Amino acid sequence: MGELRDSARQRLRDAIVDAARARAIACGWDGVRMGGVATAAGVSRQTVYNEFGSKAGLAEALARREVDRLVGEVRAALAAHGPDVRAGAYAAIRHTLAAAADNPLIKAILTSARGGSDELLPYLTTRAGLVLSESTAALLEWANRHLPEADPASLAFAADTIVRLVVSHIVLPLAPVDDTAEQLTDLATHLFLSAPSPTPSSGTR
Repeated sequence: MGELRDSARQRLRDAIVDAARARAIACGWDGVRMGGVATAAGVSRQTVYNEFGSKAGLAEALARREVDRLVGEVRAALAAHGPDVRAGAYAAIRHTLAAAADNPLIKAILTSARGGSDELLPYLTTRAGLVLSESTAALLEWANRHLPEADPASLAFAADTIVRLVVSHIVLPLAPVDDTAEQLTDLATHLFLSAPSPTPSSGTR
């Protein structure tokens, strides 16, 4: 019974997040109202508040689902190329840039932000902890698996740097996706493959 309740609740939450996403795409997050989301999801306004607490809570749930989906795709792109660092990095970076460029929610966020303020933009910029932590973790797991002799701190820096640069090019693209992906891949390959081996401790002989 507990599993059935959990499953029903997850379906309810998914329906609300789906409705919020559709409303954000249609009118920008600033134009999203909890009552409108409730109507679109076929539930009461109070139910939306009960599940997410506030509009900010709903925004976080929406951002998390988008990030989880994209990070899952990044993991798959990395895994498809095994130990080939350059091929894996290029596949992950290009997929992320292309998927973001085609994502109607991200398009709506960026379009709204260019015309004024938008409450979801910080989840890609100033409050991008979710994006950075999840994406960096995926990249770092892959790097640690295929570069076991490299210094973990150097790999962590490389992964964090590449993720931050990819996010910046999503928010403010400066060149076609393929060109940006090639240049970022060159940098990623350099950072990962030049990571030094850990320095032996003083007690090591």
